[in-house]
Amino acid sequence: MSARAPSFLRRTFIAFRCFRRVLKDPSFAQSVASLAAGDPPHPASRPAAPASTPPSSSAPDSALLLLGLLQKEGRLVDFLHEDIKGYSDQEVGAAARVIHQGCQRVLQECLVIAPVRDEPEGSRVTLAAGFDAASIRPTGNVVGSPPFSGALVHRGWRVVETRLPHITSGHDLSILAAAEVEL
Repeated sequence: MSARAPSFLRRTFIAFRCFRRVLKDPSFAQSVASLAAGDPPHPASRPAAPASTPPSSSAPDSALLLLGLLQKEGRLVDFLHEDIKGYSDQEVGAAARVIHQGCQRVLQECLVIAPVRDEPEGSRVTLAAGFDAASIRPTGNVVGSPPFSGALVHRGWRVVETRLPHITSGHDLSILAAAEVEL
């Protein structure tokens, strides 16, 4: 049985997390470079997968609703579909500022998000035996069994509360932004 490929939204989320982590963690950057070159990942560099129940399919309604709101307020989909190679860094930066403000407003209105860990990034932390592998991912040279000690590279994020608008009947959530025709 083959694993199902992640959705576009999930791949976008993964790409943003990887981008930030590549900038902060040289060993992770090396792992990404090896994968990009087609080298298989070294088994010792990956934490053991936690035992879990098989993933269930989820209704895309909430994801589509949130993506539609991010498009409406921040034009996120437009930006991600745009080929930005021909634009200067100043032009991309100016666009990113507008997109950031709109998307940030949506997140603040629709979700209460809190860090998984309260310590500042860079501080030393210890992961005791039985740590929650769904909310904490050890990286780097993971050998043996807990307790593990290391530096907190990213505090993580968790959704504490969801406040998405109610969907009216007949609303097609697959339409993220209606086509506009100027008359």
